[in-house]
Amino acid sequence: MTSRTLVRAITTVAIAATSVLAVSGCTGGHASSAGRSGTTSSSTPPAPIGTRVDVPCAALVPEQVLATYGRTFTLDTDATPAHGSTAAGIAAERGDVCTWRDASGGARLTLAVASLPESTLTKLKDTLYEDSNSVPTYTVEGYFEARKGIGRADAFTDPYWIHVESTVFGEPGDAQPVVDAVRAALSSATASASATPQAG
Repeated sequence: MTSRTLVRAITTVAIAATSVLAVSGCTGGHASSAGRSGTTSSSTPPAPIGTRVDVPCAALVPEQVLATYGRTFTLDTDATPAHGSTAAGIAAERGDVCTWRDASGGARLTLAVASLPESTLTKLKDTLYEDSNSVPTYTVEGYFEARKGIGRADAFTDPYWIHVESTVFGEPGDAQPVVDAVRAALSSATASASATPQAG
């Protein structure tokens, strides 16, 4: 269940994109019939405002990081974000979404990363600042909320929005290994891209 804070955050992105991001669904999905006005075709999703994020899940969160939770998490390549979820909204913005499952205990860990315009990130940060709990230990601007047995962490290393959630996150520190790993991977990917000569 998406929390009130994250519903507001998703709505903020939607407004910035002049569309309802929450009904965009994941890549290849369709908007729900409830969102149809009769003037806009549901088969034409709103244009994304995000820049494509294309970093392998294994690079974002290496196996040794997942092992810190004392579970055997494996990547679920068939998983798709739940309709209307934060991860689905990020997927619609050309973001990366990765889901790992623990076959023995049934736990799941979902990571979603978006690259968004500065103005949109500012609105997201403002919303989370008002309604969530700031986490200074994430080094960058970060927030954490636990509700109904699911811990959700959000961190911003501009231009990226990192969102991760799992039942194994009971407090902010539980999500720290994943947040740190993703930050490091994105920093490395950005540095590599900057060092690559541009064609021209």
